Amino acid sequence: MTIALSRLNFRDIGGLPTIHGGQVRPGILFRSEGPASFVAEHHAELAELGVRAVADLRSEMERDKAPHDWCGADCRILDLDMNTDLRAQGEEMWMTLGRDPTQARAIAVMTHNYGLMPQAFLPHVAPMVDALLAGDTPMLVHCTAGKDRTGVVIALILDLLGVPRDVIGADYARSDVFGQNLVMSGHLKRDLQKTFGFVPPDAMVAVLIGVHADFLNRALDVVGTQWGGIDDYFQAAGVDAARRDALRQLLVMGGE
Repeated sequence: MTIALSRLNFRDIGGLPTIHGGQVRPGILFRSEGPASFVAEHHAELAELGVRAVADLRSEMERDKAPHDWCGADCRILDLDMNTDLRAQGEEMWMTLGRDPTQARAIAVMTHNYGLMPQAFLPHVAPMVDALLAGDTPMLVHCTAGKDRTGVVIALILDLLGVPRDVIGADYARSDVFGQNLVMSGHLKRDLQKTFGFVPPDAMVAVLIGVHADFLNRALDVVGTQWGGIDDYFQAAGVDAARRDALRQLLVMGGE
């Protein structure tokens, strides 16, 4: 049971349909927000799920602030920091928010950032796939919010498995719960003050903490324009056809 975890931005991606009549196999791959939100009841549920590997997409600074103190010695942690490339290519865009704290600017920044994410994840694709194929499952994939970096990584995997884009988008939309919980926590304005030095307008905040289909579509479109398609993307990441087929066998059940 994942009663406590289900109140967070946490879920099994199992059960999603594929275009070939199958569905994603449950109990293998989970997605989540970061461990900063976990308390004892979440730890207990994670232990019950038997999580054996964690694909952590956060930076070293983020990991230091919220470590995996729930993860036992038999749980492998993959440090797959996507932030190095994102900072190098996107930091100037983020800085513009301080000068222009508007909804339009926030949309531009987030769209730009999502467009960078497939390249930022590229060096980490093969290590994650290899861990899955080696039996390091169930695996938990997460960043801090569980919606942006995690959203793109899970979308790329689902695309490879043949999950239709509208279904991928619907799963991504469920991560809106993170922003809702953030608002209800009462800490949002304080956290924004620390980040920006001021409290941004509500319209800008809604863009930053929410989920927006256009952002995820931007990432998936970049895969098509820059690499030619999802199979070509995984090939460029060092995952050959045999391993892609093995991943599909692992993560999809039923169908053609």
